[in-house]
Amino acid sequence: MTFDDPIDRRGTHCVKWDMMEPIYGVPRDDGIAMWVADMEFRAAPPIQDALRRMLDHGVYGYFGDDGPYLDAIRWWMAERHGWAVDPGHVFTTHGLVNGTALCIDAFTQAGDGVVLMTPVYHAFARVIHAAGRQVVECELRLQDGRYEMDFDAWDAQMTGNERMLILCSPHNPGGRVWTRAELQAVAAFARRHELILVSDEIHHDLLMPGKPHTPMALIDGVEDRLVMMTAATKTFNIAGAHVGNVIIADADLRARFAARMAALGMSPNSFGLHMATAAYSPDGAEWVDALRVYLDGNRQVFDAGVNAIPGLRSIPLESTYLAWVDCAGTGMERAEFTARVEQGARIAVNHGPSFGKGGADFLRFNIAAPRAQVAEAVARLQQAFADLQ
Repeated sequence: MTFDDPIDRRGTHCVKWDMMEPIYGVPRDDGIAMWVADMEFRAAPPIQDALRRMLDHGVYGYFGDDGPYLDAIRWWMAERHGWAVDPGHVFTTHGLVNGTALCIDAFTQAGDGVVLMTPVYHAFARVIHAAGRQVVECELRLQDGRYEMDFDAWDAQMTGNERMLILCSPHNPGGRVWTRAELQAVAAFARRHELILVSDEIHHDLLMPGKPHTPMALIDGVEDRLVMMTAATKTFNIAGAHVGNVIIADADLRARFAARMAALGMSPNSFGLHMATAAYSPDGAEWVDALRVYLDGNRQVFDAGVNAIPGLRSIPLESTYLAWVDCAGTGMERAEFTARVEQGARIAVNHGPSFGKGGADFLRFNIAAPRAQVAEAVARLQQAFADLQ
């Protein structure tokens, strides 16, 4: 199997492909799904092997003895990120949206403010609102096609009602890999305003060449307020396994989180744990290294094609496989440029306003697909905006 192999996911209960027509009006027969953040690639061989062993065994009972799973996490974080994780600090959740919701439940009260640096992953605001908390949007500054933090403006926004900051690192949808200096500034901001800092680092393995990621856990002065969130799901394209890790070094925060987990009767999905254990391995690392090279090639094809269209600009991608395209230069209203993409090019994409302030003129494209599909999408976009060229 190579990343170039086409895989037809239609009719497999795949939300990305089977729901694009009901949601976006993009025809199922010849549309291209570039919205949901999962990949068009089969999972790595060690994951497939682990599932075959489960299938051959034929008994799918409760999971126990998580020592190998925790060892795999510890090995991966040390080997790939230079971060020493204590296995006793790891909680397993049903993915990181669930992990985010549990953090909100454990560490805030109804009516509290939760700070987001927008535009940012839309599920954060969704679960904050659902929990009866207030979303506090601190808008990132777009400077020469690169998102920057604006702490002077954000300090002025704080009212004292805020209790938590959720950081997306690396950033979705902007693709930024935050520098160590920026992360230190985030830590200082959290201290100034007495905020619990939840760092969602689900994209931390998906880096473009020359873009090193620093885990927030390696930043000094934040240990007493930090919650780390990681997962193998985005890295290895196993999102349906719904397994993630919430890693908390501070004993008080850990006890509070454990109490909520116990009260809600949380327990892990055995399939997800077997898959993640197999993924966090030398063979899994080899697969990820090849994946990153392939994604960088896709990025180059997509950016070159989109940036050749007058009025469109793909924000330079430092991480993730999610291209964030600025359509403001077309001079069109949002409804028009969106219609050209969805009805003209027949491509389903995420709409920028769902990511919060700063997203109105943007569309998000998932480029984790066989290169021929990415090239076809680019050709369709160029045709849909042909009158601008």
